[in-house]
Amino acid sequence: MIKKFSRRSKNWLSKGILAIVITAACFQVPSEALAISNDTVRVALFLNLGSTYKSTVPAVTLQSENNWSIGENGADGYQAWISFAANTQARFSVDQYRVKVLETTDWKTATDASQKLSGTSDKPMLFSISQNGKSVYQLYSGIYASEQEAAAAISRVSKTVVAQLNGQTPTVKGNNYLSAGMYRTEAQAELQRAKFNDAGMDAAVVILPTESYSYAVWVGEAANSNELTAIKSQANKLLPKITLGDVELNIPALIKRQDVGLNLKTAQSVDHYQIVDPLTKLWIPANAEGTKVIERSQRSYRGAFEISSYNGQLSLVNEVPIDQYLYSVVGGEVPSSWAEEALKTQAVAARSYAKFQNNKFKIADVVDTTLSQVYQGISSEAPSITNAVDATQGEVLMKDGKVVEAIFSSNSGGVTADSSEVWNNVNDTFASVASEEDISAQKNLKMWYYVLLNNGVTGFIREDNVKELAGTINAGLGQLTVTAKDTNVRPLPLIQSSVSAVGKLNPGDTATILDKVSESNSYSWVRGPYTSEELLKSMQGKTTTKLPSSISTLEVTKRGPSGRVIEMQVNGQVLEVKYADIFRSALNGLPSTLFDIVPIGSYTELGSDSTTVKATMPSPFSAISTFGGNSFSNTQTPIMNADSKANALNKSQKFLFVGRGNGHGLGLSQWGAKGMADDGNNYQDILKHYYQNVTIVKE
Repeated sequence: MIKKFSRRSKNWLSKGILAIVITAACFQVPSEALAISNDTVRVALFLNLGSTYKSTVPAVTLQSENNWSIGENGADGYQAWISFAANTQARFSVDQYRVKVLETTDWKTATDASQKLSGTSDKPMLFSISQNGKSVYQLYSGIYASEQEAAAAISRVSKTVVAQLNGQTPTVKGNNYLSAGMYRTEAQAELQRAKFNDAGMDAAVVILPTESYSYAVWVGEAANSNELTAIKSQANKLLPKITLGDVELNIPALIKRQDVGLNLKTAQSVDHYQIVDPLTKLWIPANAEGTKVIERSQRSYRGAFEISSYNGQLSLVNEVPIDQYLYSVVGGEVPSSWAEEALKTQAVAARSYAKFQNNKFKIADVVDTTLSQVYQGISSEAPSITNAVDATQGEVLMKDGKVVEAIFSSNSGGVTADSSEVWNNVNDTFASVASEEDISAQKNLKMWYYVLLNNGVTGFIREDNVKELAGTINAGLGQLTVTAKDTNVRPLPLIQSSVSAVGKLNPGDTATILDKVSESNSYSWVRGPYTSEELLKSMQGKTTTKLPSSISTLEVTKRGPSGRVIEMQVNGQVLEVKYADIFRSALNGLPSTLFDIVPIGSYTELGSDSTTVKATMPSPFSAISTFGGNSFSNTQTPIMNADSKANALNKSQKFLFVGRGNGHGLGLSQWGAKGMADDGNNYQDILKHYYQNVTIVKE
């Protein structure tokens, strides 16, 4: 099927040039797929910006429930290159440096090696070719930005798949080729490709636009010009009747391969297209049913997609009308069951945030993670959210004639952050304000008992697994037992599937009740206890301070207007960070900087079975200070012993963190907005409470 083909370079700009479009079947592209609103957002799903942002995969797999196509979106509009039937998958990558790991006719060898590489940074791509009537599987790793980077990967790859190499040596491959001819049909090109593959040489069919031809066969994939010369010499010996020519790489060509790496249980091939020219931008028009991205948890997205090369890696950008973007973002950020005014609040804040960005990520405005806003495509949409976005269509926050970067966080812990506590500068839009409604986050959550077991271990048991016993022991402390066999005693008041229990209790076993607290949540939380070694490892790369070999004291020495930590000392030395919010990641990923530190020591207590035990943790809830009060910088912390007398709790090298809030705390608190909406406030009042001196404008 012949369609118009656009050309980018001066040799490819003449009007009326025809191009052959290769089709999985001959389909008409839906008319709505070509319409893109001018008011769009560009969202990067995969992009390499080095230290600024990096989310990469070697290839992306796309699919749609409708007929779909890929092509070029140039000055003359969209022109389809390849069309696909509904539910057809196709893979895309950029033709960059890679490591050819091995070739084998044994499917198990290929898949075993591929599975091993998938757990490393050297991600696999598995292709299949026909060679002398047999299927040969070619395993690659990469992609890599340079020949040197690929060469450095060889030793890693070799160690990973040593059991599958069978004497083969991984080699660097690149994008240097020789042309073995141009052809009008794919079948003609396949016959020529087969000659080289049967002779043991690398060759592939290439799709390219010309006036008379639409296919070529390229031989080589050499890493450099010297290797290409050697390949030409080899080809002249093996196939002397075939003349090889030079290849022009700065054209919008696609190398077509058969990918068998999606399903390692059986060799099912999928068409895989490698973009040759780094300047080529493949365009996938918007589709009424959305476009599915397999590598993003098989989510489907509205809008169009652009596939290109950036910084030597594959990039995938979703260009979507802003309100369709918000249908997903609002649903990804807050539950669709929340009150309408809370959803409207989030819609206006999210729209303002997105409009403010303006190519912040070079070829995209935002990314699809919490670094920007959570964006998970159509799966996050709901009627209530669509209604909230539509009801506030075009509305943004403005100040001094500019759109406000309406930053928000999950829960401010009762008080929002001041900009000086996060950015080290003052922005009166983000002045600290009360957010009492944040406490709504722990409504209807279970309570947890903080208990001392008879072996001296302390932990938490959820209230629905507990039966309190009559009577008390030591200083009026109560006792409990459990109602089910093998009830877990957890290190925190929270169920964490990846964290082991500290103990188990059975009915009839008893424990001493030290406290009763709410389940750890976005409003109030407990983290740790962390050892000195764990904290020092977490601090690496996040501070300019020379770290000690071990931590004996860790203390808060300054707090900002909201009570958030803005300065800390380790062993009496200030822990220097670029800005205070880094303390969250520096301390093993704390939810917020609104916290206190509880040093862990030991004390002697009479257990519930009347035996003397040594506990290794005080009750963090009776021993901690209030935020903004005294930090735990003393050598000892007083607690009550069995005689109701103050006893000394000695510090050791373990530290527990008890805090409030989830996120940086600037601007809108999502849980606070929910609470205010539940109390009858409208979205405009909520926005003006959290953002100071702003107006709400409908663009």
